[in-house]
Formats: sequence, C-alpha cells, structure tokens
Amino acid sequence: HYDPYVKFKIAGKEVFRSKIIHKNLNPVWDERVCLIVFDYDFGLQDDFMGSAYLYLDSLELQRYRVFIITQQQNLRLSDLYRKSQLWRGIVSIRLIEGRNLIPMDQNGLSDPYVKFKLGPQKYKSKTIPKTLNPQWREQFDLHLYDEEGGILEISVWDKDIGMRDDFIGQCQLDLSKLSREKTHKLELELEEDKGMLVLLVTLTATVTVSISDLSVNLLDDPHERQQIIKRYSPLRSFFNLKDVGMVQVKILRAEGLMAADVTGKSDPFCIAELCNDRLQTHTVYKTLNPEWNKVFTFNVKDIHAVLEITVYDEDRDRSADFLGKVAIPLLNIRNSEQKAYVLKNKELTRPTKGVIFLEADVIFNAVKASLRTFVPPEQKYIEEEAKVSKQMLQQNFNRVKRCVLFLINTGSYINSCFQWESPRRSLCAFLIFVVVVWNFEIYMVPLSLLLLLTWNYFLLASGKEPREGSVVSVFMDVDCPDSEKKGFLDKFYAVQDVIITVQNALDEVACFGERVKNTFNWSVPFLSWLAITVLCAGATLIYFIPLRFIVLVWGINKFTKKLRDPYNIENNELLDFLSRVPSDIQLVQYKDLKAETSQSPSKKRRNNPG
Repeated sequence: HYDPYVKFKIAGKEVFRSKIIHKNLNPVWDERVCLIVFDYDFGLQDDFMGSAYLYLDSLELQRYRVFIITQQQNLRLSDLYRKSQLWRGIVSIRLIEGRNLIPMDQNGLSDPYVKFKLGPQKYKSKTIPKTLNPQWREQFDLHLYDEEGGILEISVWDKDIGMRDDFIGQCQLDLSKLSREKTHKLELELEEDKGMLVLLVTLTATVTVSISDLSVNLLDDPHERQQIIKRYSPLRSFFNLKDVGMVQVKILRAEGLMAADVTGKSDPFCIAELCNDRLQTHTVYKTLNPEWNKVFTFNVKDIHAVLEITVYDEDRDRSADFLGKVAIPLLNIRNSEQKAYVLKNKELTRPTKGVIFLEADVIFNAVKASLRTFVPPEQKYIEEEAKVSKQMLQQNFNRVKRCVLFLINTGSYINSCFQWESPRRSLCAFLIFVVVVWNFEIYMVPLSLLLLLTWNYFLLASGKEPREGSVVSVFMDVDCPDSEKKGFLDKFYAVQDVIITVQNALDEVACFGERVKNTFNWSVPFLSWLAITVLCAGATLIYFIPLRFIVLVWGINKFTKKLRDPYNIENNELLDFLSRVPSDIQLVQYKDLKAETSQSPSKKRRNNPG
C-alpha cells in the first residue's frame, strides 16, 4: 500500500500540495485547486486576468489523470463577456462627519482629514481646519475585487504645514458583514476612544468594466448591440439614473513609438482610464510598432468624462517609462471610426513621438446624461499632488488677467455709449435701454442669455468664431496665522503651501471665467444645447408663474431639505454644470493633432487588424 498525495508545480516551484490519503491505491481527494493568473504591472497594481479550477475528486494514481473542468464551447457572447469582468462590484461611501476627535494642536483643536484604503485603492478626504467635529459631506466610490467584500481601513490625521501630519486614530470596517443594495448608516468608533466617524456605505452590483480580445467584441454582435441600445433607450430614462451609458474602445496598435531601451526598441503596454476605472493591455516586447488588439469596456456614469489612453515602456528594474498619452472626451467620439491619435506629453500640451490607432463606440441615454450634468462629478481618488511651478503660476495669472480684461473692456464699451463717442451707437443704445426698461420682465433674463447663445451659434454656422475677450492684476492678501519664529525648512514649506494655494486659486478663477465663455462659444455643443433647453424652460416658467411663487417654492425646498435628508450633500447645480464645460487649457489638451502623412500607408495596410 501507498500513502499518496499530489503536488502541483509551476516552473519548478510548488504551488499546491493535496492532503495525504493513507494506505490506498484508489484515492479520492475531493479537493479543488484555484490557480489565479495576474498581469504584472510595474509600479502599479497587478491586474486579475483569469483563473482555472482543478478538481481532484477523480484523480487515479495508476493513470495519472486529472480531470479539468473547462468552459463549454457554446457559451453565448454575453456569458463570455461577463466572465472577463475584473471586479465584483462597487462600494459607495459618503463621509458625513466626525465627532469628538482628540485635539492635536496647541490651540486645543485639530485640522482633520480621513484616509481610506481598500486593498490597493486609496482615497483622501479634504481637510477641515480648526475643529474637533468636522463636517466633510464627501462621496466617492471604490471597487470591490473580493467577492466577500474585504476590509476597509480608515485612519484620521491632523494636517500640519511644514511638518509631518499627526495621526489621530483608526478603525476598520468588514464589508462582508454588510448586505448588498442597501445603504447602511455607520457610526464607527476610533480605537482607544479617540472619536467617532459617521459614514453612509452602499454595496452595489458589478458594473460594466471588462477587457477582452477583438474576437470577443460585445458591440459587433447585432443581438448584443441591440440589447444595449434598448437598455439606454429614452423609455428607460428614469431607471437607475447613475447608469448613463457604456463606452467600448478598441486599442488596436501604435506606430513609431519612442525608443526607451538601449537596444533602440521599447516594451510598450497601454493603460486606459475613465475616471477611477483603469484597465491595462499586455506588453509587446522589443518593438516600436506594437499590436495589442484589445477591447476595453467601461460603464459611463458621466458623459462629460474623458477617456485617457497612456502608453508606457515596461522596465523590470524600475518604474515604467512614459511614452505618450491622449485624452478623448466621450462626447468627441465618433462611433465605429478607426482613428490615428498623435501621442502627446504628460501635460497634453505638445506632441511626442508616435501615433496610436483606436476605435471607440459610445452608447448613452441623453436624458440621464443631462440630469447627471447638474450633480457633482466623480472625483479621482488617485491624483498627483500639486507642485509649485513658475510656469503654471504665470499661466494661471495670465488666464485670470484675460478674464478680468474682458470685463473691463465690456465696461468701457458700455461707458462709451454714455459718452456719445459714436452718436449712432449711443442713439441705438439709448433706444434699446428705454424699450427694455419700459417693458422689462424677469423672464427676459434667461431670454437674453438664450439670445447670446443663439447669436454665437449662427456665427459658428457661418464659419466665424465668437469673439473672445482679452482680459489686470489680481492682488491677494495672504494672512500669516502664526507669528512665532520658524526654522528655515518650516518657512520654506509654509511659503510653498501659500504659493500652491495662490496657484490653485488663480486656476479656479480662470477656469470659471473660461467655462462661462466656452458655454456661449459652443465649445461643447451638448452642453450649449442643454443650456438652451434649461433657459427656455426657465423663461417659460417665469412667464407663466409669478416670481413670488417660484421664490416661495425655492425657499421651502431650502428650508426643508435638511429635515427631509439629514445627510444630504449640498451642491450648486450651476457650478456642477460649469464643471463639465472644458476650460481653455482642457480644450488644448483634448484637441486632436494631425498625424504625419508618412504613417497613412501603414494605416491602410492594416485597416482591419485581428
């Protein structure tokens, strides 16, 4: 008799050993082995690619047979598509408030912020200054890779300028204990009685995020495409408002990439990102003209999101080298059009070497997309820290200067009408003033904005571009909160923090002015048409309903909102709308560059890869 057991090895390394069946020549192990395959990412999170199951309940010693359960060949395309999903669901977290946190500063208060960690994913909240009972009111989503849920690690920190942040406390949340499709209000005690956090947590089902080969292409199947179009039809406009649509992008190939290795070649791979969803191709070694032929599918929660495609060079000795990048707003995608995009630098301001060939399709519900435009956009939980940049500071200053100069020029033009510098212009202005003031009604305010939008639309239709105002110094007083003497490093970090604050403030002011301008300039036709629709509805509403009733309804809503939903996250619909309009910097980043004509023959030669 023997005491058999089974060992599994990969490349000579043991990966599994079964239990021992004593004194038996016909053993039955009744065990299952799961072999998981990951895609190695350099400096990044490894991506799950697939798994295989080996059942040992029918293994015979004499014949050395292993029965492996394989997929049936008659799987429908949709079943195969679902098999390639990379994560199991979404955990939506609303960070509401903190209670009775311990003081960390000499003033008896703290400047708290919260860090969340779920596996490799991290999120950092905003900092609430000088309080022990902060109100964050933030919302964000994390991916669920573990079917059971996983452990959410939460830590609270005190922000200190010029020195290391102080640790306040921590706690953990076992997501496997929470039921799905239900919002849970949780009051989590920090360890050692250092305070409490209030959260709203919701676990939802898997979203449509997948990677596959060209042979497993969802939208190429007429039946599957029709099902998706039906899913986002106008008749389903008010079902699951967060599910706006889906985008499928085929990453076909690249040509003429930059040589990153000493051999004059590169080992390129590609990463596709849509907000917090991130997928990666395999690496093609030792080439400047790689072919990936991969199909990425993303769920669309905001039609104004930007699809970012970045090409890297794999390097086992250090982090991956950047080769090029393109950013494509979803509204700019033309369905089923194969297109060559010139790769750009990290800032997306100028071209780098090489082009990438992509083909994309976007299917979405216009009503859902419009409604989602007036809520806060999803924030990225992986973003680079802001850095001091003389060039960026000067750039933001010039942008604010142009906006302010536009207002000054407009004011000067109006004032010149009062000075009768041009009698004809002043007479026309006087007649318009009398007519408008004599007949003014409140509904004329949205109508005047509507008139400006229409005027610019006809300018564009006639081949002309709307006039852009040029835009004075912006003086900002910076308060020094601490008059105590500081060391050189403390002063340096404090000055750096102030410069970053000024730099970001200038950027926000400039972006606001440019987004207002670009709304009327029809930079994004979808948003301009949406503005026309809202202005028409507003003008009609104000015309037929007395203003006092509208103000009364608005006031009642504002006063009762806190009572109806105590944990409601406040938002400004106008600012949320403007956040979707690209600034002048973003328009430059999203602009397509012309590919070199020398690359066009190759494009024709390989027009139908795979």
